[in-house]
Amino acid sequence: MDYDLATWLNLALRWLHVIAGVAWIGASFYFVWLDNSLSPPDPPREGVKGELWAVHGGGFYHSQKYMVAPARLPGHLHWFKWEAYTTWISGFLLLCVLYYWGAPVYLIDASKVAFNQPAAIATGLAFIFGGLAVYEALCRSPLAQRPRLFGVVWFAALTGAAYALTRLFSDRGAFIHVGAIIGTCMVANVFLTIIPNQTKIVAAMRAGEPVDPRLGAAGKQRSVHNNYMTLPVVLIMISNHYPLLIGGPLNWLTLAVISAGGMSIRHFFNRRHFGENRHEFLFIGAMLFVAATLIATYSRPRPSVAGSTSFPAVQAIVDRHCIMCHSPSPTHAGFTAPPAGVVLDTPDHIAQFAPRIYDMAVASKTMPLGNETGMTDQERGQLGAWIKAGAKTP
Repeated sequence: MDYDLATWLNLALRWLHVIAGVAWIGASFYFVWLDNSLSPPDPPREGVKGELWAVHGGGFYHSQKYMVAPARLPGHLHWFKWEAYTTWISGFLLLCVLYYWGAPVYLIDASKVAFNQPAAIATGLAFIFGGLAVYEALCRSPLAQRPRLFGVVWFAALTGAAYALTRLFSDRGAFIHVGAIIGTCMVANVFLTIIPNQTKIVAAMRAGEPVDPRLGAAGKQRSVHNNYMTLPVVLIMISNHYPLLIGGPLNWLTLAVISAGGMSIRHFFNRRHFGENRHEFLFIGAMLFVAATLIATYSRPRPSVAGSTSFPAVQAIVDRHCIMCHSPSPTHAGFTAPPAGVVLDTPDHIAQFAPRIYDMAVASKTMPLGNETGMTDQERGQLGAWIKAGAKTP
C-alpha cells in the first residue's frame, strides 16, 4: 500500500486551520461589532458601560459590558483563546509540512536566491519572528498612543517585508510568509496581552483588589489591531489560487494595495457599528482593489507571443517542464496526484488546459514551482504563441 503521509497530513492540518480560523474570525468580528454597538443602559445601572438586546435563533439575548469589571465575579467565565491558539498552531504546522518540508518545490526559487533548505527555513522563521519583534516594539512605544500613525508605520513595515520576501522566495512562498507574520502578531496579541491582562483582572477581583482599567484598555487596543489585520491575512490564505495576484514584479505592491482596500472596507463596517455610514471608506476600498488589478496587469512583462509554434515543440516543452507533476501518476517527489487535477499527458489534455497554462507559465511565470526545471522566457513565449494562435493539436 502506497500511503502518502504528507498529503493526508496537509489535508488534516488545512482543514483544522480553516475550521479554527473561522471560529476565531467569527468571535473576533462579533465582539468588535458588539463593543461598537452598545447603548447606554436603560435604566442606568452602576458600573455598566453599555448594553445590547439581540434576537437570534428564536431567542432573545441581553449583553452588558462593564466599565472595568462587575462587582462580583461570576461562577462560570468563558475565555476566548483556544480558537486563536488552534488557528496559529495548525497554520504553523501546515507551513512546516508544505513550505519547509517541501522547500525545494514551494519555497525556494533558485533564480532569485539559491538557498539550501536549512537556510531557506531559517530565513523564513527570521522574518516571522522578526516581524513579531518589530510589531511588539511598536506596540510598546509611544507610537501606540497615536493609532492612525501606528497603523501607517506598521503597514509600511509589512509592505517592506513583502518586498523583501518576494526578492528572496518563490512568489507563493513569499506571500505565505507575509501572512505568517501577520497571523503570528495576531495570536501574540491574544497570548501576550489580551489573555494575561484578563487573567490579572480576574486575579485582582478574586483577591478583592481594585482592577487597573489600563489592563482592559490594552487588551481592547490589541483586539482592534487584530480586527484590521484579519482581511489581509485571509486574502493571503487564498492568494495562491490567483497567479495574476501573486506573480509579477510588483506583486508586493499589488498585495499592499488590496490589503489597504480590505482595511478600508473593515473600517467602513466598524464605523457603521457606531451608527456612522461612512460610505467613502467602502468606495476607497473598491477603488484600491481596482487600482491593484491595474498594477498587476500593466506591471507584468508581456510575454513574447509573436509568430507561431508547432504543437510538437509545445509538447516537448510540456514534457520537459510540466509532466513530472501533471500526469496521472506524477514522478515528482511530494506529488501523488496531479496538482489541481490538471493532467497534461495527451494532446487533448494540453489543449483543454491551455488557458491555465497561459496564466501559470506564460503570464505570471508561477509555474514550474520555483522554476526548478529552468523554463526559459523563449519557451514561455513559444507556449504563449501556440495558445494565442488557437491551441491547435494534430
